[in-house]
Amino acid sequence: MTVFNLFSKRQKKLRGEVPDIYTYDIIPEPLRVQIVYILWDALGNSQENSGRVYAAYKFITETLCREYSVLPLSDWTYKERDYLSELVNFVLQEQDAEKVLDAIELSFRFIDYYTRDWDYLRRQDDPSERADAAIAELNTRFQEHGIGYQFIDGEIIRVDSELIHAEVVKPALALLHGAEYAGAQAEFLKAHEHYRHGRSKEALNECLKALESTMKAICDKRGWEYQANATCNSLIKVCFDNNLIPEFWTQQFTSLRCTLESAVSPARNKLGGHGQGSAVVVVPMHIVTYVLHMTAAAIVFLAQAETSST
Repeated sequence: MTVFNLFSKRQKKLRGEVPDIYTYDIIPEPLRVQIVYILWDALGNSQENSGRVYAAYKFITETLCREYSVLPLSDWTYKERDYLSELVNFVLQEQDAEKVLDAIELSFRFIDYYTRDWDYLRRQDDPSERADAAIAELNTRFQEHGIGYQFIDGEIIRVDSELIHAEVVKPALALLHGAEYAGAQAEFLKAHEHYRHGRSKEALNECLKALESTMKAICDKRGWEYQANATCNSLIKVCFDNNLIPEFWTQQFTSLRCTLESAVSPARNKLGGHGQGSAVVVVPMHIVTYVLHMTAAAIVFLAQAETSST
């Protein structure tokens, strides 16, 4: 569905009423309603009596119920359950923003993976284009309402800066699509999941694991030897020793190497990777944000350097 730049939207922008700071703990009602419309477009609505549509809403609803250890998500009688209405009511009424995001993520994961088959709805339009349009509209609606999340690669990830997200995080995820980077991709997405839930130390651990896995994948691809228990610092040395960065650019990239060694690795080692003793160590989220973005930038640089030097 096309997102229209209505007169009222344009006037709000002119008056400066469009949010320029992301929020994370509130899903406003107008956004919830728009998401319901997207679900109807992509998953089907009550007028489409398809067995696949019924099965889709049944799977999403029952999965949420099972994970939350509850009976139906909304009021239940002993007649046959209306899974579509149950899910819609949950998206519209649930007060816990993270649970609403659970429902959105699971629904759009289903849209992304299962509705691209023409037999799903048997409409005249291209089912794959319809799925892409649904995901694009969801991300646009998040931006319109100043909600700091995007649905990418089957996950809802937190966004702190639109520029950094577009220029660093998305390219990192795109470069990690290759089979050789599957481990790094899973770890980087896991870091974002921990980040979204405020699990700062866990996010730091996954950041470094993703960076290490990226370098190991490059070493494996190039046949460069490294120890099985190689640390981030030793893997960086292997990449430099094998001229992943041309020798005549070494000085220009010294700052990158220093950043990788002095920012990403110690941040994990000192704040996230070891026992914290008798005192509880609190990792500020601004540090996690920095390390997450630095990890993404390093992944983009290393993967692009590997590709361009083949």
